[in-house]
Order: sequence, then C-alpha cells, then structure tokens
Amino acid sequence: MENGFNSLKGHFLLAMPGLQDPNFFQTVSLICEHNDNGAFGIVINRVHAHLSGKDIFSELKIEQVPAVESLPVHIGGPVHNGEIFLVHGPPFHWDSCLMVTPTIAMSNTRDILESIARGSGPPKLILSLGCAGWGPGQLESEIMENAWLTLPAIEDVLFGWPVEHRWEEAVKRMGIDPALLANTAGNA
Repeated sequence: MENGFNSLKGHFLLAMPGLQDPNFFQTVSLICEHNDNGAFGIVINRVHAHLSGKDIFSELKIEQVPAVESLPVHIGGPVHNGEIFLVHGPPFHWDSCLMVTPTIAMSNTRDILESIARGSGPPKLILSLGCAGWGPGQLESEIMENAWLTLPAIEDVLFGWPVEHRWEEAVKRMGIDPALLANTAGNA
C-alpha cells in the first residue's frame, strides 16, 4: 500500500506473554485482512469446550455425515462471536472466498458449510465462531507497544499442529525459545 503501510495480511499475530487480555492471552491469530481501515483475523488456537460441528450443523439445520460431527469449533475472537468463519486450504471456489495467502483462504457462506457437512469440503480447515478486529492504526499501535510478535503464516502450524501447541510452535519458528520471552520488551 502507499504511504509506507505494511499489511500483515497472511501473517500470524502471536500474543506476547505480557498481553493479559483473556481474549488473547497466548493466542495465535491469522490476519485475514489488513489495510488503512483496520485489521481482521481469526484466533486459531482456542477451542470451545462444549461445542462441535454437530452443534453448528444442527443449529443451521444442515444434515451432516458422522465424520464431521466431532469437528472442533474454535473461538475465533471476541467480535461477531455468533458468526461462523472458516479458515481453509483448497479448494477456493466458494460463493465468498477471501484469499489470505496463495494457499489459505477465509470463507463464511452456506455453500462451504453444506459441503463440509457432507464430508466433501476442504480437507484442511478451521471452523470458528467469532473473529478479532482492530480499528485504523490500532494493530500497529499494539505492535509498537510490544503486545504482538508477527510471523508469516505457516500452513503446518495452522492445520498440522495440535491447538495447544500452536503458540509455542509458532514462537519456535521465529527462532525464539518461548521460555525466554519476557513479559515486557523495550525498543532500542
């Protein structure tokens, strides 16, 4: 973008240990869009304890195959927490498909949900309720305050690692020992 704006679309935001907001403590968020108007992302390492794919598909009155009934439902963030967001790999032919990187997209339309329920949706996906949002300049300010680390999104962290290891694995991929991260950091 112009004026030196650096978009973090397609990056992970890794919460620093000092970020005490319970919505984001030790979270990994995938930034799906970031421009002059703000940023939008999905937390990828929080799972609802009592919800599954069966609950979502039943609520929407979509018949599902048994294989997707136990699909985990992630807590995508504190914004729009009643709305469904899907982070997924190919295919990308859905009614509304926002490309995040060349191999990762975000969708939230009924056609992809029905396909998932039939067992024919994208093989790599994260089903979440809610998202995270930042107003104009807010994310940049939080990064300057050392609330977040950033890292280009890594597909195997996103889809391959167990939820409880995603933050630690992403920090390690930055070449940082998670145990050595301080609660605060300074700017030289």
